[in-house]
Amino acid sequence: MSKKVTIGAKPTAKPAAAVSADNWVENRATAQTAEADNEPMKRLTFDIPESLHRRIKVQCASRGIRMTDELRILLDKHFKEQGSQA
Repeated sequence: MSKKVTIGAKPTAKPAAAVSADNWVENRATAQTAEADNEPMKRLTFDIPESLHRRIKVQCASRGIRMTDELRILLDKHFKEQGSQA
């Protein structure tokens, strides 16, 4: 038994220019950047248990908020600026 395979025409559209990950991170716009008067963002990476990650992800998804936004809010509450502590 033989199968006949047909190959479609070669795509003519040029692919979009590839953007490096570093370039994307440095130049991306987020809702938080607009709220923070365009303050530059820094990346923070840390390890958490998978079960905690799952709980955060599920709760954020149910609220319709991104994990990064939720964690940014929590960190901002915990680490208040020196002048705003009561």
